[in-house]
Amino acid sequence: MKTKFLIFILSVALISCKQEKLEKTYTPRALNNGEIFNEFPKDKSDALKIVKIDSGSKAGVLFVLKFRDTAILIKDDPKPLATKFYQPRFMNSQKTAALVQVADSSGLVSPFFVVSVKNGKPEVIKLDRPSAGANDRKVTAGLQELSLSTVLVNNDYIVTLINGKIYPVKRQNDAERIQGTFLYSSGDRKTLVFATANSLYQTNYITGEAVNLPAPASILDPATVAKNVQQNYHFKQNSKGSLFLEKNDDDKIVDISEFKR
Repeated sequence: MKTKFLIFILSVALISCKQEKLEKTYTPRALNNGEIFNEFPKDKSDALKIVKIDSGSKAGVLFVLKFRDTAILIKDDPKPLATKFYQPRFMNSQKTAALVQVADSSGLVSPFFVVSVKNGKPEVIKLDRPSAGANDRKVTAGLQELSLSTVLVNNDYIVTLINGKIYPVKRQNDAERIQGTFLYSSGDRKTLVFATANSLYQTNYITGEAVNLPAPASILDPATVAKNVQQNYHFKQNSKGSLFLEKNDDDKIVDISEFKR
């Protein structure tokens, strides 16, 4: 009887240990300048896994992110523990880095993180820059696709989903995220155009160059601004080879193919 009891206790202990190993909590760190998330795994098991879960959430299908058999949780104090995510996306073909957005009640303004495996161990990097913008909640659009391999995150970061690169987008005002709506990128997809309250703010996320082009209210009408810009402006290459908008001449032929959405 004593032997059976000991076996029972050991079984419970082993099951508890196994359950504890099924999830691990990580504290995020800040993004380093020029950091690239394109690690090649030493072992196939070092790849991350995106697992769909049936949560019954009104927000739609949610996911968990796993390293081997262990779910990755994120604790970014004072925010609650993050256990589920909206549509995680791998950032390289090796699946050693993923972009995730926390699934919580904040919706589009929920935090974004990068989960990266380096030297066989996961780490979490926060994609967040302090902002005191008056219209932050209005202009924060979460993740926007510029192409199949490039996304814009909260007007603040460009993330490439092939080679794991992240580019902080140059702000119009360092103290706040761009207070405008993303409209287009240039034909080479390097210059981003935002419609702000009184201008077309443009920045090349590769070079860091920026141009603020004042525009009348008739152009910036939210209901028609995208069409207005296509009809009244065109991209022109500057001395450094970067493309920025300028006003059309009266006889300028409109080429909408130079505007990428």
